[in-house]
Amino acid sequence: MKKYLNIIVVFFVLACQQKSNNLVEKYAFPKSLKEVSGLITLQNSDLMACIEDSGNKNEIYLLDSNGEIKNTIKINEVKNNDWEDITKDVKGNLYIGDFGNNENERKNLAIYKIDKDQLSSAKTKPTAIIQFAYPEQTDFPPKKKNRIFDVEGFVFFKNNFYLFTKNRSSKFDGTAFIYKVPNVAGKHLAQKVGEFKTGPNYQNYVITSAAISPDQNKLAILTHSKIIVFENFKDDNFLSGKKTEIDLQHFSQKEAICFKDNTTIFIADEKVKKSGGKLYVFKMQTPVQN
Repeated sequence: MKKYLNIIVVFFVLACQQKSNNLVEKYAFPKSLKEVSGLITLQNSDLMACIEDSGNKNEIYLLDSNGEIKNTIKINEVKNNDWEDITKDVKGNLYIGDFGNNENERKNLAIYKIDKDQLSSAKTKPTAIIQFAYPEQTDFPPKKKNRIFDVEGFVFFKNNFYLFTKNRSSKFDGTAFIYKVPNVAGKHLAQKVGEFKTGPNYQNYVITSAAISPDQNKLAILTHSKIIVFENFKDDNFLSGKKTEIDLQHFSQKEAICFKDNTTIFIADEKVKKSGGKLYVFKMQTPVQN
């Protein structure tokens, strides 16, 4: 894996950059959902699944195309320590990322598998629990300058999970790590397979979610004001792909991203006072232009 670790690129300097006003508001989330932290479209369905993060219930909410909650699924036997993202495999099973780690002090990081056949139920429990730790982290918490072990975004790709760290260090420089965790129940050491820089300031370049397109050719990473897209990468070396930074020209506490299809993206932001708490649609250019 050394070939991955050697790819450290200052993307905000070298990347293709775009400005876009293609972000369109679709609807406001129900008032009960103020802190949507992850969302994913369901397979062979018009419904979308979403979750909320720490301080909220251990539930998955299924929404229709108008944002109405059609089903609430309580996930028994696990807590919502800090659910930060949700993804799916090619069969349609869902995975909840309980890996929010604001203070970089957690030792109970986990991913919960929810079987697709249980999505019409009122309650269920994980059919697998994947626990993991970062081998590079030795202090809980580390010094403030080394706090880079928070995660708010992950994707499922070729039977592995790929996690993108949220840099919470006192001297933010955009550094993000990519960790790989196998889709196997049990305890694992996450494998660091990449490192890159998103950009120079926390407000616009901190990673809050990630998604992969249905054709598996595009990886989208979300920040509060941008989408960073990698495409046509080789195998799981996402950093080998063409990289485009899209300025949404819209700043809010964006926390969740997913693909509807290969060119259409859904984005959610949290409710902050009188703003946010909405679902947006973003239509990508085809192909992404230089």
